[in-house]
Order: sequence, then structure tokens, then C-alpha cells
Amino acid sequence: MRLLKGFLFVLLGFFILVTLISFLFPSKVITVKAVTIHASEEKIFSAINDLQQWKNWHPIFVQLQSKVEISSPSEGTNAKASWSLNNKLYSIVFSKVEKNFVQFNVNSSEEKPVETTLAILYMQEPGTLQVEWRAITHLKWYPWEKFAGIFVSEMTGPGYQQALDALQKYIEQGN
Repeated sequence: MRLLKGFLFVLLGFFILVTLISFLFPSKVITVKAVTIHASEEKIFSAINDLQQWKNWHPIFVQLQSKVEISSPSEGTNAKASWSLNNKLYSIVFSKVEKNFVQFNVNSSEEKPVETTLAILYMQEPGTLQVEWRAITHLKWYPWEKFAGIFVSEMTGPGYQQALDALQKYIEQGN
């Protein structure tokens, strides 16, 4: 019995230590990916502001083209796309649209929304713009979620970069 109490005491101490360490981790993870595109701002903006055009470059929309439901109108604030993948419902809802950026939330039926922005940034070279994909993932206070947050950028970043590379190809090859 004494050995069991000692084991439980050490286990409780370890859990408390891990929880306290997790409080030092940030409660949000910001993932940023970018690509340089040689095109006009209007051409880039129309490709990122219109969800119908996402079917031409975004990997999920290309893969599930017939299964993605897009609202009408498909551009501007409150435009929405939704789809089902692996028995999970996903949606994208544009929350703010301005001249050089589109802000939207990526929602999943089992996860917190990911605040996302696609921004068009000017470069020094004429005729060259940078499109930046910024995703903010909010984490709960749970220790396991905070530790998993270390890997969020490595898990989601390649998908964002793949989408940006496809956007670059779509725009530069002439949509």
C-alpha cells in the first residue's frame, strides 16, 4: 500500500509539473507562408476573393470539386464554402474583405476555428507581389493541447505552402 501511495504521489507531481510547464507555452500558434507572384494586384485579388476561383488552385477545392458547396455570391464578406471530408464537416467563411487582403475562418465540426488571412504585399521589384497566408490557431489551456501546439505549424504549414504554390502557378500561367 505504501508503494502504491508513493507511485500515485510521483504521478500526481509529474502531472502538476507538466501542467505548470504548459502554462509557459503560448495559447496561440501563428503559421505564416508566402509566395512571390508576377502579376497585377487585381488579378491576384480576384483569385483569392472569389471562392469559385479557388476550385482552380486550392488543393482541397480541386480534389473535391463536385462536393464543395459555395454560397452565392461567392466573393466578398460572408461568402462561404463547405464540404465534408472523412466524416467531418468543414467550412470557410469570409469575415473581412479589403483591397489587398481576405480574412476568413476555417471551421471544422470538431475543432476551434482557425483565423486565416490571405494578404497581398508589395515587393520592391515592379510587377511582383507577395501573397502571404497567415493562420492563427488558438489552443485551450490543456497541457496535451499546448504541447501538441509545438507541431501545429509543421503539420499545417506544408498544406498552406502547397495552396500558395498552386495559386502562383494558376495566376502566372494565365487563368
